[in-house]
Amino acid sequence: MAETMPDTGNGRDDEARAENVYQLVLEGIVTGTYAQGMRLRERELSELYNVSRIPVREAIQRLEQDGFVATFPRRGAVVRQLTLTDVNELFDIRLCLETFAARMAATRVAEGSDGGRLQELMEASKTAIDEDRAEDVAVISAGLHAEIVRLSGNRLLIESVKPLFGRMRWIFGLAHNRSNELQRDEHTELCNAILKGRPDLAYSLAYSHIELGREPVLAGLAETLEP
Repeated sequence: MAETMPDTGNGRDDEARAENVYQLVLEGIVTGTYAQGMRLRERELSELYNVSRIPVREAIQRLEQDGFVATFPRRGAVVRQLTLTDVNELFDIRLCLETFAARMAATRVAEGSDGGRLQELMEASKTAIDEDRAEDVAVISAGLHAEIVRLSGNRLLIESVKPLFGRMRWIFGLAHNRSNELQRDEHTELCNAILKGRPDLAYSLAYSHIELGREPVLAGLAETLEP
């Protein structure tokens, strides 16, 4: 986990502390350290991360807004219980947003934007898969999808999808039943379409990549998640 910031009582640092705690707890949820249904106690988190309860409370409120945490009377904050409906809705919204991002990214590359970082992530993903580094594959894959969104140049989209990518990592950590080799080949085709400035092809490849992942993930979670 990332380093925490000592709580010195300086008010201007509260926002940075809350952001830091948000990222730490989010990482714990995504990786399974904080399991679904687990209570998130402010006192314990404040002691663990060496901050007051204020940034912890703010972080938990953000996590609730982003769909990772739920709060209940007398029970407090708990990690949300995902459902198959949540998973289906994730894929639906990805089909809307990520396909648009791929089209715009390819358009901007055709107009002269630098796709160097996307090229680097594509190559890093290939290497991680070829070397069977499973944890690196997941992180790099998330970074690759995020870079496509960043390359779209749409600032509102970039901010809007941040919780979405956290949800993706969470769900794919629970069930990811497609081979990494398939993912590698699909990522390569998608990235090459973007890097060659072909918007319509990038859109189509993004759509098929997302849709092909839906059924394997749903099948992998069918026995553990409620409808």
